[in-house]
Amino acid sequence: MGPPNVIKKLSFEAYKVRLVRFNDFSQQKFSENQSLAMASFLSRNDCPTVKNILLLDSEGKRVAVRYYSDEWPTNAAKLAFEKSVFTKTQKTNARSEAEIIILENKIIVYKFVQDLHFFVTGEDDENELMLATVLQGFFDGVNLVLRNNVDLREALENLDLILLCFDEIVDRGIVLETDGSIIAGKVASHSIDDNSPLSEQTITQALAAAREHLTRSLLR
Repeated sequence: MGPPNVIKKLSFEAYKVRLVRFNDFSQQKFSENQSLAMASFLSRNDCPTVKNILLLDSEGKRVAVRYYSDEWPTNAAKLAFEKSVFTKTQKTNARSEAEIIILENKIIVYKFVQDLHFFVTGEDDENELMLATVLQGFFDGVNLVLRNNVDLREALENLDLILLCFDEIVDRGIVLETDGSIIAGKVASHSIDDNSPLSEQTITQALAAAREHLTRSLLR
């Protein structure tokens, strides 16, 4: 048996094969029950999971978050965890590349861009490479939907699109997608006009259409 880090790397390579197969499978037309069955097939033993994804501002305040575990049963517990994460990382320099910490027996990978702090949390035995890949995919997707203007103001103005990014990356804690361009494309496709093929629209036009549609929906 090889060193633990080698085992983790091999496990992640096997996971990526499963992830590609699942994405190919999910692109076809399946019923909700079939999709749930496939998600069940990708169990904790088959692929890595994440506990939460956090987007905080430079003061540690919540911008957008998603939790995929019952370990934080109340909003107060979630806010306390977010405060701990921010306090632990605020004095580090995670702007040039992602960094990693262990907090409350969990692995957290994180990256700072402008006045936004990106975090992905996993179990203490989770694959660090996988968590870093999820973090990068999250940032890349957000960067695309914000049209390369990654800052707090743009994030708040486009919060609906960021929340859709969460849904494209992870489902019930299981990682589904880590490619930022695919994540942004799927977010855009949610609200594209059925009479206008994707090939006839730029990504900017598609995202604008998605944002306008979601805004109208919220105002109804």
